[in-house]
Amino acid sequence: MKKETRQFVIYSRKSKFTGKGESIENQIELCRQYISVHFSQEEADAALVYEDEGFSGGNLERPQFKKMMKDSQKTKFTAIVVYRLDRISRNIGDFAKLIEDLGDRHIDFISIREQFDTSSPMGRAMMYIASVFSQLERETIAERIRDNMHELSKTGRWLGGTTPTGYESESISNVTVDGKVRKACKLKIIPEEISLVQLIFEKFLETGSLTKVDAFLLEKRYTTKRGKNFTRFAIKGILTNPVYMIADEAAYGYLTENHVDLFAEKSDFDGKHGIMAYNRTLQRPGKAHQIRPMEDWIVSVGKHPGVIPGQQWIQVQSMLEVNKSKSYRRPRSNVALLSGLLVCGDCGDYMRPKLTNRHAANGELIYTYMCSTKERSQSSRCQMKNANGNTLDAKVISEIKKLSEDRSFFADFLAQTKKAISGNREGYDAELLTLKEKLAENESSIKALVSSLTKSAGTSAESYIMEQIQELHQTGEDMKNRLAELETLTEHQRFADQEFAFSRQMIESFAANVDDCTVEEKRRLLRAIVKKVVWDGENAWVYLFAGEGEADLPPFDAPKVPLSEDSE
Repeated sequence: MKKETRQFVIYSRKSKFTGKGESIENQIELCRQYISVHFSQEEADAALVYEDEGFSGGNLERPQFKKMMKDSQKTKFTAIVVYRLDRISRNIGDFAKLIEDLGDRHIDFISIREQFDTSSPMGRAMMYIASVFSQLERETIAERIRDNMHELSKTGRWLGGTTPTGYESESISNVTVDGKVRKACKLKIIPEEISLVQLIFEKFLETGSLTKVDAFLLEKRYTTKRGKNFTRFAIKGILTNPVYMIADEAAYGYLTENHVDLFAEKSDFDGKHGIMAYNRTLQRPGKAHQIRPMEDWIVSVGKHPGVIPGQQWIQVQSMLEVNKSKSYRRPRSNVALLSGLLVCGDCGDYMRPKLTNRHAANGELIYTYMCSTKERSQSSRCQMKNANGNTLDAKVISEIKKLSEDRSFFADFLAQTKKAISGNREGYDAELLTLKEKLAENESSIKALVSSLTKSAGTSAESYIMEQIQELHQTGEDMKNRLAELETLTEHQRFADQEFAFSRQMIESFAANVDDCTVEEKRRLLRAIVKKVVWDGENAWVYLFAGEGEADLPPFDAPKVPLSEDSE
């Protein structure tokens, strides 16, 4: 009876894209050799390979690892083989769950470097022990980094990163920290930027309102370091950053009262230098930064000049706290459909719904769409006329419904759109066929030359034949690269065809069902079909589908609100 072939899997990972050390290729080759020696060459050759390059071992969020685990649900794997234990994970929790999951499905785990094999009880025990030490090493490194930062903060130097508005990083003489000489940097004032910072503090102290400061900056066309308009979030970031506070007596009292980890004597608060606060933010991948409680801050007197007197900076923090406690959240419209889709044709900003206190004859709450830049700048940066929200929403739905109701127009519209999406599909297919034929001919020519090379060994023709082989080989590589490029393009087009078919079904479904949907269901349907709606003050332009091949409906008039309402 024929012996059943076992399916082995090789997994490899490397944190950085390099060709040195334990490269992906070396890991795979060593794993194949292990399978060949301990099982069979046939099974080593047939092993499935999953590789992630450029991904950390801190967690299991890696594309090929996820694919391997998904495939293991459909294919009966005998064992997963890795070169070293930490190629899978450095996290003991993730690792323990993985081993338990594989054990439940009778899939062994083999690490050739540590010689661990979970098919035996001792191998499983040793695997857990090694994983514990792997995580311990990782956490020790992290702790060492935190301790090092703690020591560096005592010097009051700038530790790197994005410099705050008003300053740039400047290299100064080296400093000795913990017995080691390190390059030191400090913040240096940029005069025109620091003047803007002082103006922002001045305007906030004058108005007590982030909204009014925002409107002022927009009106005067002040921009950030990167040339963008300020947002209220950016303004608040400046107002709450202690780097601008002058290290004076008031600052010292405020910091000590709030129990910061202060690495400075009272005599260091000389009324000239600014404050350096480390460990202020909690930074997590994929999430917004959060400000830590002040008792977690590590604070020292910096090497840079401060610009805002301590008492003023403290007053600003108090005003912000008061605003926070009584902050008014604008109610969201529960009837507007185009929020997040409607764009101002003048400045490109989104138009947001604004509720009124009036109702239409049918009892529906009346609302308008207003450009966000117009609202924030109090009409100084954009004067786009408001749109009547009730009428515009109804008109957009009506125009999309017409697409499926007018069969001849719908057919022409879809045909044009499909042509735009499909592009040069036929041309790509023809080139693919020709290229494959040429590649086959190229390989045949190389084989013929290799055959003749053995007969010409030691003769003057040998170098000539080698040169021809090299040229053909390079030509073949170029053709393979173009082949891969064409296959990618045709694959993208297959997806585009599927997306087109789906969009067609969505339009037909929208027309058939939209009248019976709730407001929230209408929003979801619109977002599935509409890419954006552009309002130019006279007409609305509706763009359907996303990416290449987008189609747009003809513009239609949408009544504007009366001037008296538009001027609010």
